[in-house]
Amino acid sequence: MRTELTPPVTETVPGPRPRAVWADVAKGTCIVLVVLWHVVMKDYLQVDWHIGIPLPGAWGTLGEQLLPLRMPLFFTISGVFATTALARTWRQTARSRIAKFLYLYTAWLLIHTAILSATPDFATARADSAFALLEQLTITPSNLWYLYALAVYFVIAKALHRLPRAAVLTAAAALSMITATGILATPGDRGGLYQNLVFFLAGAYLRPHIERWADTATSRRLAWSFVAYASALIVMALAGAQRWPGVWLAVGVIAVAFGITAAARLVRVPSVGGPLAALGRRTLPIYVIHMPIVALLHLLLHDPISGLGFTGQLVSALIYPAVLSAVVIALCLLIHRGLLTLGASWLFDLPQWTKRRTRLAPTVTEPASSARPGVPV
Repeated sequence: MRTELTPPVTETVPGPRPRAVWADVAKGTCIVLVVLWHVVMKDYLQVDWHIGIPLPGAWGTLGEQLLPLRMPLFFTISGVFATTALARTWRQTARSRIAKFLYLYTAWLLIHTAILSATPDFATARADSAFALLEQLTITPSNLWYLYALAVYFVIAKALHRLPRAAVLTAAAALSMITATGILATPGDRGGLYQNLVFFLAGAYLRPHIERWADTATSRRLAWSFVAYASALIVMALAGAQRWPGVWLAVGVIAVAFGITAAARLVRVPSVGGPLAALGRRTLPIYVIHMPIVALLHLLLHDPISGLGFTGQLVSALIYPAVLSAVVIALCLLIHRGLLTLGASWLFDLPQWTKRRTRLAPTVTEPASSARPGVPV
């Protein structure tokens, strides 16, 4: 059963078509950064640190520097993988993508709401009333907003597919820039919904260029793209330009270029790229399960970590976010396997009774390593 948030990308030439491992590496990196960000912001920085050394602040700063990379890269790859689904009929796209992501968002929102009600001190948004739950289901998505955004983006991309792509990208870029300035009201995670549409559309519209960028990645490009990203972050911070029109979007574009290059180069380092690619093929269970686990671990660990002596807190301040993130990811995968063993596959895909066999048009094929050229999947 496929448990990734986005389908895999493979070569599109006839014959055997292996998976594009760089895409799995990029997805794996993104999901690790998502978990790390939530561990740092919602647990680690809530601990009562008394070591007199700004290590917690350093972890928080690191997480903030990765903001232009984490979700923009995730949505860019999602857009790349959306091209085949967008070429299908409305009915096929609605079931395989729009309905699926809305269903997963709704199901896991209810699960999160129930579990998070038992951890009222955990620093995250939650629905504490029927009205708040309705708001999260409609106009102000919760921490699961990535699933909600994918459903919305598929509707937008499908509805606007006949318009000039340059015009659509320009409008999405304008929405992202306006949101970054703070002009629009963005309660909850609505800001991320507005800002990342442009990256999803760019992935869908510019897929050949993105794949070529990954295929031709070199160590020299990795070095200069990293320098460009770091320099953009420094300039933005020194100038206080985070809310200047176009600045956040430009930094995000540079970050995505660096992220794709880094993923393509990490493929050449099996000890790192291999585990990240494996995670990239299992992003969905990690994404939907990790927040309740972080909340429960915070309830369990906050007081013991806060009560440690100087040495214990110093060691914890150094390694706690990385270690806890690894533990959370491992628990997510373990729970996912257990749920599938118990027959709860409906938590990670549309229930079987909702699925209807539909025959795709002969000209639309899903790239997959196990498919024969020209045969619809």
